[in-house]
Amino acid sequence: MSEAKKLPAPVTNPETKAFWDAAAEGKFLIKRCTACGEAHYFPRTICPLCFSDQTVWEQSAGEGKIYTFSIMRKSPTGPYAIGYVTLKEGPSLQTNFVDCDFDALRIGQKVRVVFKPTDGAPLPFFTPV
Repeated sequence: MSEAKKLPAPVTNPETKAFWDAAAEGKFLIKRCTACGEAHYFPRTICPLCFSDQTVWEQSAGEGKIYTFSIMRKSPTGPYAIGYVTLKEGPSLQTNFVDCDFDALRIGQKVRVVFKPTDGAPLPFFTPV
């Protein structure tokens, strides 16, 4: 049996501390700009859409649909799948797909966030519903 892949701990800073603290509790946070009303990911203080600093933390449902994906079959660490997910709240994010049959992945497929442990905060990935 192969050994589970060890994931690197995320680098945190004061701007993202709330995100990683919530991840440790199994919660997936995004930011919403109160100036333009749009949600964004990766959470940051300045809205990437209107450049306002009027942003607030919001718990995401952690659900979305696959926008696109690629399966990497020739890797020294074994095959993996990467792609973009569009969250219910609107933002799209790049992620890895885990705990699934990569050949069964489909564009438009519903997915949900899952957290994988590291030596620090857990990392968010997505798996089919």
